[in-house]
Amino acid sequence: MSDSNDGLMGNDEKLSEQVQIEVVYGLPHRQKILTLSVDSPCTIESAIEQSGISDIFTEIDLTVNKVGIWNRTAKLTDVVNDLDRIEIYRPLIADPKEVRKRRADKAKEEGRADKVTGGRVNPLRANS
Repeated sequence: MSDSNDGLMGNDEKLSEQVQIEVVYGLPHRQKILTLSVDSPCTIESAIEQSGISDIFTEIDLTVNKVGIWNRTAKLTDVVNDLDRIEIYRPLIADPKEVRKRRADKAKEEGRADKVTGGRVNPLRANS
């Protein structure tokens, strides 16, 4: 019988357990890492609110900014675990695919890339 009581106490303890997390946000000229303890279970959104990082960086808008845990995108409703690092990402200034396409087009125009394949110019075929 004591085994079943111990199991119940374990569940109660888990409900009020504290987990330690980090909330991170950075700009090119300024970064902040906040370490805090939150009650488990706790969502990413709740953890960000509890950290107060939005008061430090007023440009953070969770309807716009994407978030992640340890460099993997996550949802605001995901539950954090002990020692998680919650990262708030800034919006992209330029689409990486578009930047690569423009760079490849420029290389083709300058003769640094094969006009058909887009790869490096083959010196054996360059003269033909």
